[in-house]
Amino acid sequence: MLGMLGMEVYEMDGDPAVILRKVRRWLWFFLVCLVLSGLTAFPLETETRWLVDFASGPAAPLSDRAPAATAWLERVHTGLAETNGRYPFLAYGTDWLAFAHLVIAAAFWGPLKDPVRNIWVIRWAVLACGAVIPLALVCGPLRGIPVAWRFIDMSFGVFGVIPLLIVLRALRPLERASREPAPAL
Repeated sequence: MLGMLGMEVYEMDGDPAVILRKVRRWLWFFLVCLVLSGLTAFPLETETRWLVDFASGPAAPLSDRAPAATAWLERVHTGLAETNGRYPFLAYGTDWLAFAHLVIAAAFWGPLKDPVRNIWVIRWAVLACGAVIPLALVCGPLRGIPVAWRFIDMSFGVFGVIPLLIVLRALRPLERASREPAPAL
């Protein structure tokens, strides 16, 4: 199954240089997605306006079939626009959210340099991806977030963990080799 998705299965006797190259590619993919996710947290009002314009323009035929989704996008945009107009300091909270994504991405410089030595960062990120699910399940209803949107939020954790699990699996032989004592001369 993993092979069909382009996610190679790594053998115990694989070439360490090849494994590291593939691991770094997956880590770069995860890091870029994390940075993009962070950067999109800054211009929320603009982005929601684009979504509403898209939903009422080119996507109108789709929006006509999902009026609740379109109404939700409009409500979110209106809420952001009115809040930013009257209380712009509240957007500082999403600025910190964006900053946190960028700082977390910076933590991946260690695994990019030496993934085996810094495997704890990757394991921590797996836990963080898993924590997205209970957060969405608990806080979503408290904040009036529609069920469908909660599933979108949870998908960030689900899709985020995939490259990390691929990396952890690929690193197993290298991690084992790093623990073995060097042969005596």
